[in-house]
Amino acid sequence: MIIIPAIDLRNGRCVRLMQGRKDKVTIYDADPMQTADRFVAAGAAWLHIVDLDRAFGDSESINRVVAREIASRFSVPVQFGGGVRTIKDAAEMIDAGVARVVIGTMAVEDPPTMFEMVETFGERVCVGIDARAGEVMTRGWEQKGSLSALDLAKSVAGAGIKRIIYTDIARDGMLTGLNVAQTCAVAGVSGLQVTASGGVASCEDIRQLMDAGEPLVDSVIIGKALYENRFTLGEALRVANNDE
Repeated sequence: MIIIPAIDLRNGRCVRLMQGRKDKVTIYDADPMQTADRFVAAGAAWLHIVDLDRAFGDSESINRVVAREIASRFSVPVQFGGGVRTIKDAAEMIDAGVARVVIGTMAVEDPPTMFEMVETFGERVCVGIDARAGEVMTRGWEQKGSLSALDLAKSVAGAGIKRIIYTDIARDGMLTGLNVAQTCAVAGVSGLQVTASGGVASCEDIRQLMDAGEPLVDSVIIGKALYENRFTLGEALRVANNDE
């Protein structure tokens, strides 16, 4: 199991939202570069960066500059999402050194562009499915889409996407544990590799995800639990590697 620490950016600072709500934000660190450095020093194999401002429609944010600096400074691959809604958006971040871009709203609202993006960038494009009560949410988790999470998972598999990041918004930032059943269901209906996200509170959540036995669920994003010192990244990595 790959452990991926999250760096969510709002106005250039590390934050976490509760249930994806922009009015429920906690600022944890004014210097995301130092946060990235700590995660890399602790053994992170990937970093997950989200531009929350762009996700919410603010095109003036400095977050992409910060993400590009992190991608260029550290040797570990960076996965980047948040407001990536055009091929130009994806190209700019990939050219800047980001290993993988995450699209969400585009997968629902503009499938033809998603197809074109996959043809251009291949496996460097993955889809983030953010759902509340099993229904897809778009535009920074503020608009309800027209698809269920499972229907969207099947749809993007047909577009050539190889990986889904599945987030249960109701659990995100709440420290209530992952939605393991739904995460595994997304993997089952799509046949794609899936990264779990939303709600990790303890190392036991990582164990439960591993114990579910779904081989396509191969990674998990962790945010608030690390920022609030519920456990360390090193402890999470030992659980993931069965080195306890």
